[in-house]
Amino acid sequence: MYKPVLANKDTWWLGVNDYETDLFESLWPLPQGVAYNAYIVLGSTATAAIDTVKGPYLDDYISKLTQALNGRPLNYLVVNHMEPDHAGLISQLKSRWPSLKFIGNAKTLPMLKGYHGITENIITVKDGDTLDLGGHVLRFATVPMLHWPESMVTFDTSTGVLFSNDSFGGFGAHEGGIFDDEKVRSRWEDEMLRYYACIVAKYSNIVQAALSKLKALDIKNIFPSHGTLFRDDIRQVISLYDKWSKCEGEKGAVVVYGSMYGNTRRMAEAVCTGLSSAKVKDIRLYDSSRTDPSYILRDIWKFRGFALLSCTYNTQLYPSMEAICSKLLNRMPKNKVLGIAGSYSWSKGALTALQGFAEKIKLMKVEPEVEVYASPTPEDLMKCCELGKNLGVSVNE
Repeated sequence: MYKPVLANKDTWWLGVNDYETDLFESLWPLPQGVAYNAYIVLGSTATAAIDTVKGPYLDDYISKLTQALNGRPLNYLVVNHMEPDHAGLISQLKSRWPSLKFIGNAKTLPMLKGYHGITENIITVKDGDTLDLGGHVLRFATVPMLHWPESMVTFDTSTGVLFSNDSFGGFGAHEGGIFDDEKVRSRWEDEMLRYYACIVAKYSNIVQAALSKLKALDIKNIFPSHGTLFRDDIRQVISLYDKWSKCEGEKGAVVVYGSMYGNTRRMAEAVCTGLSSAKVKDIRLYDSSRTDPSYILRDIWKFRGFALLSCTYNTQLYPSMEAICSKLLNRMPKNKVLGIAGSYSWSKGALTALQGFAEKIKLMKVEPEVEVYASPTPEDLMKCCELGKNLGVSVNE
């Protein structure tokens, strides 16, 4: 999209699509690309850009920005977030408009200096402060640790547009339209949940606090910094964030395994059989060595139950399972049901490590805990099937 898009009254989308970056934050795969959403509000007396985009997209962004300005100067840049995919062009804007004023909160100031050497023309705002552009009054609210300490959101009191920063964002570039009513929901919801699980989930308790803070606003549109813009039914996306931040999962289960030679995989398949016998229909089986953790985290967040199975590797968890456990402990999902099983040959270790994980994550755990020596016997597989069945009963309660 080479032109700015009118997103609301006097409000233009200036974003770009990135199909070239393989890994978001050098961690998370982007098979559908990613969008960097930036905006400008044109008041009758002043103009204010809301964030910028990633540095390599300077020409695309500046082209859209100058088209939207149509000869007017840029007066303000609202810095909702200082990560380079939001603030990558701050220095370039300053060089083009030397009198440009930067708006951020107290925790933005050292980052403006550290990343861009900017120490002047800064307006420091706090919760509830406003900026009158003439016909558009912007109100600012801090949302610290969603997901950096300086994060904030901007609300246009005149149009009801919430520029929500990373909140309500998602992976995936815009394939044609940029709005929710121009897309199939399933196309954006899965990538929005994957984004939530990877980027935001650790701060789910803060999401709840932020949602409470936003209740007082008459929000009509939600325009995030990544992914789909919401104007058709904003309650649907607020409801999703409320559900995800409370870890209210759907009836389904995720089974994740780490297996060198297929024996632990057979155990995992038996767990799935047990889940199915308990009438669980939505079952996701993942090989931790071959599935990126972002998809596993997404589905663990989506469903009520999950099982972790690992072979022993050098007396410890299999490395890819160790990575999954580490990421889960970092995010601490709640209201889930957990099952565990391990295998070993010359030395035990995996089940003990999973028991330690289960103790730390403090989730409801179902029995039996299964430990298999070498290759699983029919009796071992029956125990795995029992584990899956008990997990399924809990999921369906």
